[in-house]
Parts: sequence; C-alpha cells; structure tokens
Amino acid sequence: MLPVKKHPAMHYRTLEEIRQRKDDLLDELQQDNKQFTSLWNQLFVKREGNTKGEFIGGIITNAITAIDVFIMARKLLKSYHTIFGKKKKR
Repeated sequence: MLPVKKHPAMHYRTLEEIRQRKDDLLDELQQDNKQFTSLWNQLFVKREGNTKGEFIGGIITNAITAIDVFIMARKLLKSYHTIFGKKKKR
C-alpha cells in the first residue's frame, strides 16, 4: 500500500500561491500514478510459454488428480452408499 502523505494546513494569500500549490499537487499525483502503475504491472506478470515437458507434466498431474478423485468417490459410495451424506428416501 502506498504511504499516505499529509501536508500541513497552508494559508494562501495570493492566486499565484494557489496556482503553485495546484502545480505541485499535479506533479505529486503524476509521480504517484507512475509508482502505482509500476506496482500494478508487477502484480500481473505474464507467464512465459511452457515447454513440451512442462505441458506433458501438467497433463499427467491433472490425470493423477482425476483418478484420485474417482477412487475416493468410489470408496465413499461403497462404504456409505452416498457421497455428500444425503440419504435416499425409500
């Protein structure tokens, strides 16, 4: 999170002082916007393309997970005759 900058209360006597303060604030806003943009872009870094080995490894991992879920569901059905604990009305 960006730090909050507090400025002391200023009393302006002329329009020139107000314009100068406005320009200073605009510069600060632009600097904060650049910093915010760079931090935001660091959050969403594109992943580089996977190699064929990584792609095949991902497929194998997903297949093993699917088989594991299937086996677990089968065991639950065999032991409890239900998966989510809802009994059938007879």
